[in-house]
Amino acid sequence: MSNDKFEFKQFTINQSDCAMKVGTDAVLLGSWVEIGNASQILDVGCGTGVIAIMMAQKSTSDVVALDIDEAACKQAKENINNSPWPNRVKVYNESLQNFSIIYNSKFDLIVSNPPYFIDSYKSTEMLRNQARHADQLPFEEFIQCSIKLLNPTGKICVILPTKESIIFREFASNHHLHLTKITHVKTKHNKEEKRQLLQFETVYKSCIENTLVIEQEERHCYSNEYKELTKDFYLSFKN
Repeated sequence: MSNDKFEFKQFTINQSDCAMKVGTDAVLLGSWVEIGNASQILDVGCGTGVIAIMMAQKSTSDVVALDIDEAACKQAKENINNSPWPNRVKVYNESLQNFSIIYNSKFDLIVSNPPYFIDSYKSTEMLRNQARHADQLPFEEFIQCSIKLLNPTGKICVILPTKESIIFREFASNHHLHLTKITHVKTKHNKEEKRQLLQFETVYKSCIENTLVIEQEERHCYSNEYKELTKDFYLSFKN
């Protein structure tokens, strides 16, 4: 399979014009999110559109996909139009900061695989930096804008590396968002935690906490729990 194309069970992602290709983080988040009764969903930093399309596959909701990269938005529109759900997903080439000012409706669910690097080395590729580094969408601004767009009973779901997750969670707490679900992600049992899947709500609830291990000891021999989580999307995992 070419790196310019990623095949899922019900749709295909073309990614030749996107700075950030489809990766495990996006598929993890899209698979992990519980949509519930959400009728309006926002995907912040949609890139190829993969998470927005996953949200459409998992629900009957209307989905808005947002990105500041014009090329990514064009490719996301292409992928959405070629998916089974073109009428339920709209793409906006807009920053979250501006979108939170001009958009009047509220969302029941906001999802994001956000740019997260804060103090790390940057590549020479401007668009890749934009997609990976939090310069243009700092965590606190993401939280503030998301709260403006969130229904009182809505949820915000993100995936972050562990170090950045601690910072994000502190900002969320300062803005009265409660962590209601967290999944610690490890590549293997004997490895340190790599990512955290986080769900926040404005209403306090007891936090559900668990751990997900992606691979067994042998490389590319995936755990049953990872297969179960992603089976509706990955071609190699059976329902």
